[in-house]
Amino acid sequence: MKLVLLSGGSGKRLWPLSNDARSKQFLKVLETQNGELQSMVQRVWEQLGNVGLADSAVIATSKSQVDMIQSQLGQDVPIIIEPMRRDTFPAIALASVYLYSVEGIRLDEVVAVLPVDPYVEDRFFHRVKDLEETVLASGADLALIGVEPTYPSAKYGYIVPASKSSDSGYLRVSHFTEKPTEEKAAELIKQGALWNCGVFAFKLDYIISLLQEKGFPIQYDELLKQYDKLPKISFDYEVVEKTEHIVVLPYDGYWKDLGTWNTLTEEMATNQIGKGVISADCENTHLINELDIPVTVLGISNAVVAVSPDGILVADKAKSPKIKELVNDFDQRPMYEERRWGWYRVLDYTKFEDGREVLTKRIGVTAGKNLSYQMHHHRSEVWTIIKGEGEFALNGEIRRVKPGDVLEIPVGAKHGIKAITDLEFIEVQTGTQLIEEDIVRIYMTWEEVEANCFSASK
Repeated sequence: MKLVLLSGGSGKRLWPLSNDARSKQFLKVLETQNGELQSMVQRVWEQLGNVGLADSAVIATSKSQVDMIQSQLGQDVPIIIEPMRRDTFPAIALASVYLYSVEGIRLDEVVAVLPVDPYVEDRFFHRVKDLEETVLASGADLALIGVEPTYPSAKYGYIVPASKSSDSGYLRVSHFTEKPTEEKAAELIKQGALWNCGVFAFKLDYIISLLQEKGFPIQYDELLKQYDKLPKISFDYEVVEKTEHIVVLPYDGYWKDLGTWNTLTEEMATNQIGKGVISADCENTHLINELDIPVTVLGISNAVVAVSPDGILVADKAKSPKIKELVNDFDQRPMYEERRWGWYRVLDYTKFEDGREVLTKRIGVTAGKNLSYQMHHHRSEVWTIIKGEGEFALNGEIRRVKPGDVLEIPVGAKHGIKAITDLEFIEVQTGTQLIEEDIVRIYMTWEEVEANCFSASK
């Protein structure tokens, strides 16, 4: 069985820590057994390893999340990159075609799909393993996992089975109900309905045949070219609702969607991350602060205070799910991002009346990692090294750099840097188009830089 993890979303429900570049699954707010902080995607990937599924898994994601995934899971994690965001049906279609035409997976092999961020026990993934046998034994087109509800929630979708029990261990699905009222949810639970946790499986042939019927190519490179022609629709609407033979595998363990501040803080091991103070008379209040300034919370209960370079949120926990509606129209560049080589934080951005822009960043490069050897057409840069040591390449020459060094990079100059120890520098960009598209990457690895540049010390 192959596993496809879907990693998408802009994560606006966890603003200001999440943004278009750093969705909720990448926030390091959960605690490991040894007290370190980890993200949802790191937790899930570790759990897949615990049950022997990591080697069978690939992650389907957009270009904007690749660096974050590699930063948190390593450079070798298998990734299928969507050329643009187009909802879950196109993502699953692309992943299926990749497995078929690139990896050479047989058409009768079972493929399971799940979100990259469920908050579950390890045994949930043992249940995911059971999907393979369920698909083969039932002859169903789709097999789902349904979580046995612990209360009548209006936040989740429900899978309604045709009967409450079965000798086979799986149930035939009658229909689906999406986010009912609590009263309706209580009725559904009496009928044996299960929470839909977004996990399902199928034989690869089911999706490949569907794409052929719709006239889409089943070769990966060809489908990439036509990706914008795939319907921008969820897999539920495009496939699940039109499929007649569906079964569901009940799961009676712990499962939670940590998609809002109130649900996420329930699973945090500490009520404070970052610099600040929460007064003793605050009850059930959480402070998450990513800035290097103290935040004091005094006499406020049942609240979440979240502080990041993107903004500040002070919210009643019960009202916090509404944050997406309020910030959906915010149009600003992400102020903090993790990359494959480290991270950066925007310190200041100014646009002058004559069209000039100045962007100031604090950049951290992890020891042994490097920024690509690149150039810009529309901006100059000045780097001031503030921590660590590294190798700096400029127009074919490599030299050592240390704290206090100021590096000037004119428009059009080829440049890159590698961290020998953990390295930090302040970057000031000046120009007319301070955008990601104004990066011309020449070499990605430092081995290529060393092979094509000379050392100033020689």
